[in-house]
Amino acid sequence: MRFFIIYIFLLCSVVVQAQSIDKIQAIIGSEILLISDIENQYNQILSQGVIETENIRCDIIDELLFQNFLIHHAKIDSTIEVNQDDVEAEVSNRISFFESQLGSISKVEEYFRRSIESMKDELSMIVKDQFYSQKKQSSIINDVKITPNEVKEFLSTLNDDEIPLVTLKLELSQLVILPKLSDEKQQAIKDKLNAFRKRIYNGEDFKVLAALYSDDGSANNGGELGFMKREDLVPEFSRAAFKLKKDEISEVVESQYGFHIIQMIERRGEQINVRHILIKPKFSSLSLKNASDKINSIKMDIDSSIISFDKAIIEFSDDDSKNNGGLIINTKDGTTQFTIEELDPSIRYLIEKMNEGDISSPSLTKSNDGSQAAYRLVKLNRRIAEHKANIFDDFDLLKDFALANKKQKALDKWLADNIDNTYINISEELSTCSCFNKWMK
Repeated sequence: MRFFIIYIFLLCSVVVQAQSIDKIQAIIGSEILLISDIENQYNQILSQGVIETENIRCDIIDELLFQNFLIHHAKIDSTIEVNQDDVEAEVSNRISFFESQLGSISKVEEYFRRSIESMKDELSMIVKDQFYSQKKQSSIINDVKITPNEVKEFLSTLNDDEIPLVTLKLELSQLVILPKLSDEKQQAIKDKLNAFRKRIYNGEDFKVLAALYSDDGSANNGGELGFMKREDLVPEFSRAAFKLKKDEISEVVESQYGFHIIQMIERRGEQINVRHILIKPKFSSLSLKNASDKINSIKMDIDSSIISFDKAIIEFSDDDSKNNGGLIINTKDGTTQFTIEELDPSIRYLIEKMNEGDISSPSLTKSNDGSQAAYRLVKLNRRIAEHKANIFDDFDLLKDFALANKKQKALDKWLADNIDNTYINISEELSTCSCFNKWMK
């Protein structure tokens, strides 16, 4: 299967190139591959913790040739367009990322030894090519689907050592009780944020107030979040933010993280850059005690068979998981299964000695988003021992595996169908790689 390189998605693609030693290694249509492209990608891959193998450099070269092949054909495909607003938004995102990591724009310029404008120009070209590559690849594989029968057939073609090994997995459900903020404290927070709004409209700098008073990590950047899409933001925040005009400040917005005011910096298509001030509620000992008393009472009723765990979730849980019967979703893969290592330490502690069907004692943990204290009951629904993947237990895993294989075959076929009518010139220096003959037709 093709070695898909991080290249397309890296945030840190700007690298100082040693122009004096740069040299063309390949020409694919109108696209040029330089020695520096190979070396930069090689160093990036190793910096991501990938173990160096005998073939890694050749794998990188093969993939870079393929990306250039995609880019070339995307640019001559009249159905593929790259929106310049999207390019500029992504460039701004990357510059903001550099700034957040290094502390200031001047430090970014010092680190990369070039001006921000020069970086933006280079990044713009890189990002535009990445978008071209992504769009062309999507046009080839987006319609590729797979049926359950195809998954079974794919599994039957695998040798035993090719079948994925699935580590111990756990399926869990939960009932969550959150401490409640009194009406008086809610109003006090809203009054404080409304006072900030008034001060800003009277001439004070939003960035300064965010740096001084916001409870969010973005305070270090004056509350600025960088360009984001709707789906990157929690719904309440997103709805309010996307309604704003430039420099406009929202009314107080309540989300799962607390209370916000939001200021629009810039909108580019369906991406926005905003800054905000967040105030997280601080719960009193009384509100924590009330939440503790409530979950202990619920646990007693469950133990006494007065109410089932499933029904208690529907009636009492304060977490969105109640809409899914309390099932905890693994945000990494969207499934309901977790390895031990993927579990929050507080939950790991609760279930480490539990058997299937057991319900934990009430425990003070964090809410799923980590924003506040939460009391939690956890049920261990299922413990799946380490095993070779099978259709019954791991259908989604095998489906993804089989679908990736089918998409790769579609890409390989598209390449084979188009390689003969594409100008390709590759340096003899790359002839030691096994992929060389494929590209030389």
